[in-house]
Amino acid sequence: MSQTESWSAAATRFLNRFHARMAARSRPALGFVSQQEPRSTGSFAKGRQLCAGNLMFAGHLVEAPGAMIWDLDTPDAAWEEEIHSFRWLDDLAAAGDARARGVAQTWLWGWIARYGSGKGAGWAPELAGRRLIRSIQHALFVLRGIDSEKSGDFYRALACQTIFLSRRWQSSAPGLPRFEALTGLLYAGLSLEGMGAYVEPARRALGAECTRQVDAQGGIPTRNPEELLEVFTLLTWAQAALEEADAVPDDAHLAAIGRIAPTLRALRHADGGLARFQGGGRGLDGRLDQALAASGSRRRQAEGLAMGYARLSAGRSSVIVDAAPPPGGRASADAHASTLAFELTSGRRPLVVSCGSGAVFGEDWRRAGRATPSHSTLCLDGYSSARLAPPRRVGGVERELLEDAPQNVPVEIGQASDGLRFEGGHDGYRTTHGLTHARILELTFDGRGLVGEDLLMTLTDVDKKLFDRRMDAVKLSGLPWQLRFHLHPEVDAELDMGGNAVSLALRSGEIWVFRYDPGPELTLEPSVYLEKGRLRPRAAKQIVLSGRAMEYATRIRWSLAKAQDTAIAVRDLATDEAEPTH
Repeated sequence: MSQTESWSAAATRFLNRFHARMAARSRPALGFVSQQEPRSTGSFAKGRQLCAGNLMFAGHLVEAPGAMIWDLDTPDAAWEEEIHSFRWLDDLAAAGDARARGVAQTWLWGWIARYGSGKGAGWAPELAGRRLIRSIQHALFVLRGIDSEKSGDFYRALACQTIFLSRRWQSSAPGLPRFEALTGLLYAGLSLEGMGAYVEPARRALGAECTRQVDAQGGIPTRNPEELLEVFTLLTWAQAALEEADAVPDDAHLAAIGRIAPTLRALRHADGGLARFQGGGRGLDGRLDQALAASGSRRRQAEGLAMGYARLSAGRSSVIVDAAPPPGGRASADAHASTLAFELTSGRRPLVVSCGSGAVFGEDWRRAGRATPSHSTLCLDGYSSARLAPPRRVGGVERELLEDAPQNVPVEIGQASDGLRFEGGHDGYRTTHGLTHARILELTFDGRGLVGEDLLMTLTDVDKKLFDRRMDAVKLSGLPWQLRFHLHPEVDAELDMGGNAVSLALRSGEIWVFRYDPGPELTLEPSVYLEKGRLRPRAAKQIVLSGRAMEYATRIRWSLAKAQDTAIAVRDLATDEAEPTH
């Protein structure tokens, strides 16, 4: 971390605190001009858990029945950030009964008493934006039965946060944090008495941010599909709020929605979840389809890549491939070395997956989830296709950016004789080993089979010389590689055919079989599935093909084929058992 970055982060925190306290002295709002409809959806089950005192935030569970949330010791900064975002209001509103309302009121007015004057934690622009959105959307829920004095405190706190945002939104990090800050400011300007002056500046700023952050293909710099969904959701909420107030969103705002919608459709697996790449998860259940429906956009992705991802879809199967270099610079703070990794979903059932982001399970898991071995692709000689740089401060947090990442990732998508064909390559191992990784995937037109071919090869005389030096260093014993296929936790995998195949049973009744051309060693090994909302990683399995690169060209062929289909009687109707959160 440089001294300049340290000083900048400290200065930002100081200015946030200063403007928070100044905003608390400003003239309060007296009530609502208009009431925004609740658009953020929570979880009924989580709401009931919160009422019971099982408080789970940022991967930590604290059992504290009847406790005031602001009195608890915070396990880490991520917990503190999550509780100050007020997302728990979504879950308590989803529960919706008198007990849930009581908890929501206790926590909300507890926050006002402790932090509403501009003091203490939680005064970052993106957190204030999240709080304002939830507080305004669920105002009817929390204000029921509240006396006029406490109502006045509520409106005063909203006004304070609005004025703070009007002065500090520009200090939020570009991307999702700034969209959160500006959407919160816009919501408040449209909803609160005396705050209308902030609507037009927020409307224009939101349009300008769309121009800066959403590229011509509807992607964002981080290439994180779940983050793109969050941005898209905020933009659709802001559009609806403006139109309900008979205001017109900025042209750039509407154009960004139009560009993002087809990109998200391309990143949507057959089960309705997002591809889990570059630090993103599958998204809250139903959020993607809800956002796409709310946008009113029916456009489909044009041929080619969507935010750097390739999609093959046929029958009931979807394959999504990370087919571009990982993000660079500050956008790579949570990026993954997943170039040419793929995911396969059959109907409602994920089959081949990425391990996912381990951020909620601590720093070691976060780093592990970013490495190439945590993705369904080839790993060479223990190296990831991109490496983590020494930690530096990004947005006030220690992060390792990616370096030595693939620069050249040629891709071609077309048709094979009996299906869809993807061809791609990357040079992430070229400077270290002289080898280029190429991958060919073919999905049959009926979606019942996926054939793959992975190659390691030297392309130039310079590459051959580097490969020869590497071989000399290991006394010509070869450079070890592993080809990994991480399986969803609900896939039952067993070695079959005398250890020459793997049988994969899905809960829908489908059976898939993994086969490969002789040469590599086949093993079935432990893996993990990393997802938010759980206390620990879920145990899973991975298929691993292992071998050594001995020559200038190494070829590995494999296939996944459906041996038994889902019974018509249960197709897409079987419901998952409720999964415990701890």
